[in-house]
Amino acid sequence: QVQLVESGGGLVQAGGSLRLSCAVSRDISSIKSMGWYRQAPGKERELVARELDAADSGGSSIYYAYFVKGRFTISRDNAANTLYLQMNSLKPEDTAWYSCAAYDYPGSWGQGTQVTVSS
Repeated sequence: QVQLVESGGGLVQAGGSLRLSCAVSRDISSIKSMGWYRQAPGKERELVARELDAADSGGSSIYYAYFVKGRFTISRDNAANTLYLQMNSLKPEDTAWYSCAAYDYPGSWGQGTQVTVSS
């Protein structure tokens, strides 16, 4: 199994930026694919961005949901065993609880981090 610890959330005004971090308890370079999800109050959890395994990517290594494309960037630092989500041009509708996932370890979720965007 793997432990995931998210951080970096907070309150920001519309148009602002935040960078979320997901610290991973094991060597992240061995994990083929990770992603970020979010869940707003009263809504289902939705995929925000995901690294695609080379075998599935068809040449495109990252998937972004349409509602964040061009604003959010997923990246990883293998040396720090950390996954990031850089969020720019934030909108009030981005307000949600954000959590990361490691697809090589299904069902492994961190506690998440709250992002609140004020208008």
